[in-house]
Amino acid sequence: MKTSRFMVKGTDYSPSFVGPITRQNAAACFAELDNFYTLSAISRDPCRMSDSSSTTTLDLLVVPDTNLILVASVIEPLRLANRVSGLELYCWRILSPDGRAIETKSHIPIPVDGAFQPGSEEDPLFVLSSHNWKRHATSDLKRLLAKSARHRSLVAGIESGAWLLADSALLDNFSATLHWEDYDDFAAAYPQVKTVRERFVIDGKRITTGGSLPTLDLMLELIRRRHGYSLALEVSRQFIYEQGGVSPGATAMPSTGSIRLADPRVSQAMRVMEEHLEQPLPLVRLARRIGISERRLQTLFIEAIGAPPHIHYLALRLNAARRKVIETRTPFADIAAATGFNSASAFSRSYRAHFRESPSDTRRRLKGYGAGA
Repeated sequence: MKTSRFMVKGTDYSPSFVGPITRQNAAACFAELDNFYTLSAISRDPCRMSDSSSTTTLDLLVVPDTNLILVASVIEPLRLANRVSGLELYCWRILSPDGRAIETKSHIPIPVDGAFQPGSEEDPLFVLSSHNWKRHATSDLKRLLAKSARHRSLVAGIESGAWLLADSALLDNFSATLHWEDYDDFAAAYPQVKTVRERFVIDGKRITTGGSLPTLDLMLELIRRRHGYSLALEVSRQFIYEQGGVSPGATAMPSTGSIRLADPRVSQAMRVMEEHLEQPLPLVRLARRIGISERRLQTLFIEAIGAPPHIHYLALRLNAARRKVIETRTPFADIAAATGFNSASAFSRSYRAHFRESPSDTRRRLKGYGAGA
């Protein structure tokens, strides 16, 4: 009898069992079926590592008197995405209005790559500003912003950068948010902008954020959209960051096992998952631990993070496995056992389907990478 073969979105899958299911081979058969459905879930999952490994370049126009933490909130998630993936997924150019180093509120100057001189670049443009934005909103700068926005794939107003965009008529008829202290004044000054109380807003080619931590949320969301849930999750874990409120207008990103979400039952379920990586709990048992039904657990996860619980659980296990692949010389069979896979081959199949390369390829490519941010 020939062994059946399946194609799961380009993944050639061959189960090891043949013939009918009997009492003797039932456990192995159902384990293989679990592997198949896991691979099938990965293949349909938009949260897996994207095929795209091309470099995305961002232009950051940083206005004088901007807070350092605001600049870091944009750059550091991108740097960590590069580090965690081992690829140059992102690069950035820091620009100032006049080409001189930027004097921040902390009196720590930021060197720049040049002056903001828009041409026909299509790269995303992020406009960062904190205090005294009006002092720097010259007619020349607003004219250059308006000219540049015609070509950009997107334009983002980070914190008070929203004021600059609105003053340049770049938020007319768009939804936007900004720092809570400025909300009422902004809404009164720009009635043509649909001002909303959110942490961040993505509306077509316009993005706005309400502060430094909402900007971090935004960057995690942008990483998730381009490169998948798993990478965004691992980047956020590097920060050991507890995310606050969940924006109904955008998919919320989980951060760590101690994530603080709107519904504590989701946080509790995530903690239980992290405590049971070696022997993953079936969702029905996980739901029972939380005191809810499996269907309710599914609904809560989708509402909170935009993904069902099994996708989050699998991402946790595979990310934990990947750290061991990169940071240790542990045999793959032992890594498989430590992260809840019933065999090295099952682990390898799931790993390849998720990360687009084998564990041995990752270990060879990222040899020497260590722990830490």
